[in-house]
Amino acid sequence: MAISPEPPAGRQLIQGYQPGGFRIAGVRHEGSVLVLPERTLAWPVAAPEQVTAESLAPIVAAEPSVEILLLGQGARFAQVAPQLRQDLRAAGIVIEPMDTAAACRTYNVLLTEDRRVAAALIAL
Repeated sequence: MAISPEPPAGRQLIQGYQPGGFRIAGVRHEGSVLVLPERTLAWPVAAPEQVTAESLAPIVAAEPSVEILLLGQGARFAQVAPQLRQDLRAAGIVIEPMDTAAACRTYNVLLTEDRRVAAALIAL
């Protein structure tokens, strides 16, 4: 008996994370990534201070649109710059910063609930 609902076929479920990368939908990704329900993209960000509105442009441009962006900031949580939060809010996106492990777990839960979620994950 399954307790957790399965995501719809073709969704990008995060299956694991380890130093230097992630396993998403059966594929190993090296480095940081942007995870949308339908695809995963390499993301050239290695530290929270490198996160900008420009680096998150694929999230803002996504169709269907994203409502919740989980920002996995590596091993530790840090506040998001107020201007970045405002820029994303203007695009209809709420950003939730947390450590990368928590972002992976939360993304999977929201994905199985069929929420319009994305994750920007800085590799550990």
